[in-house]
Amino acid sequence: MAEGSDDIQALITLMGRLPGLGPRSARRIVLQLIRKRSGQMTQLAQLLDRVATNSRECLTCGNITDSDQCAICSDPRRDTGEICVVEDVADLWALERGNSFRGRYHVLGGTLSALDEIGPEDLGIPALLERIENQNVREVILALNATVDGQTTAHYIADILNDMGVAVTGLAHGVPIGGELDYLDDGTISAALNARRKL
Repeated sequence: MAEGSDDIQALITLMGRLPGLGPRSARRIVLQLIRKRSGQMTQLAQLLDRVATNSRECLTCGNITDSDQCAICSDPRRDTGEICVVEDVADLWALERGNSFRGRYHVLGGTLSALDEIGPEDLGIPALLERIENQNVREVILALNATVDGQTTAHYIADILNDMGVAVTGLAHGVPIGGELDYLDDGTISAALNARRKL
């Protein structure tokens, strides 16, 4: 089956590796881009180049941004006394879509995993503790995925924070065991955040 030049086939293969896309979807997307190359493809190529050049992690929370601080951390209207801890940026974005949390975030960059030899020093846990010590933090919300590694990480952090005099809460209703935040609808995320519980 001929699918164009080697470059086109390489683009289809690369697109097919993206989450949520397979070879068939990748072929349709690449064909659409080629048909609309003067508009969509050129604009997409320029945006990809800019994002590749300019994107970086926020120095405060770990969100993806194009400056040293993300829009959330630099927003003076956000409550600095509440920090919502998430595994990765996709979880942060999922919570922001719910538009019910007005505090700040902290991205761990993963979870503790003995099998993968990921310890606290491999994650953003030391930076989280430093933020809590240096800021007037009243509450830490552990919004980690309801997986074994996520819950292990949540309990590890909760144990440390219980000695630091801050309230430690976690998400409640609506987040199923084994569920991942990025796959939940906005209403479920909002309900879980609003019904958080003490850990």
